[in-house]
Amino acid sequence: MAVSAENSPETHLPEHLVQKLQTRFFVALLPPAEIQAYANKVIQDLTQRYRTRTSQSPPHITLQPPFLLPQERLADLSTSLQNFADEQPAVPVFLSNFAAFAPRVLYLNVVKTPELLALQAALSKHLMIDSMVDASQQERRPYVPHLTVASRQMTRQIFQQAWSELQTQTVDFQFIADRLTLLIYIHQEWQIQAEFHLAKR
Repeated sequence: MAVSAENSPETHLPEHLVQKLQTRFFVALLPPAEIQAYANKVIQDLTQRYRTRTSQSPPHITLQPPFLLPQERLADLSTSLQNFADEQPAVPVFLSNFAAFAPRVLYLNVVKTPELLALQAALSKHLMIDSMVDASQQERRPYVPHLTVASRQMTRQIFQQAWSELQTQTVDFQFIADRLTLLIYIHQEWQIQAEFHLAKR
């Protein structure tokens, strides 16, 4: 006999157990290899000198923060992202020096260009319309594009020491972001699940 959704065992589980049946995803722009190599060098240097850490993921610029979705909806999510990417042009991305969310996060500053802000806003709206992300999982603060280099084990003292060094350094990178990257949280780290090429300019 078929089990209706109303009588499904999952509907009677505590919410924290229901969430365990879901998978965490996020959507990002991954920079080219040379920028990733530079970011990883900064991350490793900060780790060795100050024992700071970042999330276990490739260097990236988040577009859609982490959200929960049942694993069985991965195909729907992939289709949604492909449909979105097919309609969006590639965008220029500029990284300029370091910046901080005091007193906990150090990052490579990503310039808030109109093209990048429009891409992020459109993606956020699209994922909500397609019921991939609901309002409760959307970031409520204004979008600030960035590439994190330290965000864990950051005391105020360590933050001040590391920030005093980074803020004097000059960084200047640019690239054309021509694809969205979907990352999935597996085995305590973020792994690349799929890439979706943006429409040519």
